[in-house]
Amino acid sequence: MTATRAVRSAGFLALLGGGEWQPGCEALDRHLAGAAEAKEVVVIPAAAAFEHPERIADRATAYFAPLGVKARTVPVLHRTEAEDQKIAEVVRRARFVYIVDGSPLHLRSVLKDSPLFEAVLAAYRGGASLAASGAGATLLGDPMVDPRGGAYTVGLGVVPDVAVFPYHGTAADHMRERSIDLLPSTAQLVGVDSSTAIVRSPEGHWRVEGVGDVTVYTGRDARVHRSGDTVAELG
Repeated sequence: MTATRAVRSAGFLALLGGGEWQPGCEALDRHLAGAAEAKEVVVIPAAAAFEHPERIADRATAYFAPLGVKARTVPVLHRTEAEDQKIAEVVRRARFVYIVDGSPLHLRSVLKDSPLFEAVLAAYRGGASLAASGAGATLLGDPMVDPRGGAYTVGLGVVPDVAVFPYHGTAADHMRERSIDLLPSTAQLVGVDSSTAIVRSPEGHWRVEGVGDVTVYTGRDARVHRSGDTVAELG
């Protein structure tokens, strides 16, 4: 499986294993906002379209307020909104963009080849911080772990040849084993625990932030990293 696109990093990129906006994530989100000099985070709730999306805005506002960051949740749940140029322009101008957890397959149907996704990439290339949790994190890689059984499908390829396995520490054993067994030889599988992230700097260096661990699989070889560790295997 090959990546659909490779993006030259300009801002910070954080891929969380799910469990965004929980205790232990504050330092990460404060850093992402500060690095981009962002006073506002633009939240994309599309992945949660079928999981009480009306709660996202309130959660974001309550979480980011103590960090000194205003939360703005754009009304994108389906493909129609992702085609809206006015919404895309809001995202394009953002200094901090956050893609929440939910269904990766629905999120892909909303974002792929849309003006909204092009705006996300433009903001990121322009130095904005980009965070994606759970569904968003696995979608931004390529290949993408298929939540229906642990095999692989095509992701959006912002991070090529990296498959993110969210909720790694609490996932069903058979799902984890299937993803390990079916991993393409050209890719690495990165298991990320909830409320934990792998963070790429503008220089391309990766580190772990959050309350859990990150496990990098190259074939059957597994290396565990804890918060603050550099993840040299990812370059």
